[in-house]
Amino acid sequence: MLSISPKAREMLDQFAINSDDSEQLVLRIEIIGRGPKGFQYDLQLVNSEEGKDDDISLKIDGMDVLVAAKSKIYLEGTTIDYKETLMGGGFSFDNPNPLWVDDLSKAVAEIISEEVNPAVASHGGHVNLIGVDEGKAIISFGGGCQGCGMVDVTLKQGVEVMIKDKVPGILEVVDITDHTAGTNPFY
Repeated sequence: MLSISPKAREMLDQFAINSDDSEQLVLRIEIIGRGPKGFQYDLQLVNSEEGKDDDISLKIDGMDVLVAAKSKIYLEGTTIDYKETLMGGGFSFDNPNPLWVDDLSKAVAEIISEEVNPAVASHGGHVNLIGVDEGKAIISFGGGCQGCGMVDVTLKQGVEVMIKDKVPGILEVVDITDHTAGTNPFY
């Protein structure tokens, strides 16, 4: 399902050794979003009890790994590597999977890309599709939209209307953005 390069394993082991509770740490991987350059990942060394109830437990080359259940299908065949750069280094993911595997999610992502984002870009904002679940398109706002006082109007009279008009099967659009975390949201 998932592989870890020798260099990535070496770096993960170093991070674990430098932690206070290295004996109980496991690697947890989750896809937390999608952007123009592909998937956005959350890669953490966590205490073994910090996993979520529906996490999938794997053993990869002797390393305990937890994969978020909703991310599993999108991580098939992925290789985690560690690359050195002039600025330091970091983990990279070679993931052969498409951003969306179901037609409903693909259709919503296309509307967001082609219609919604150009509309909110004039205010310095953008919208990301987090997922589609039982007729609900789950989105997050970023840029100038995060924390904006008009975000509810943008959601209900703009984003939701555009998506529901073009994508049959979407009954609701849900915003999961933490708008209190926005700083200076106005463009």
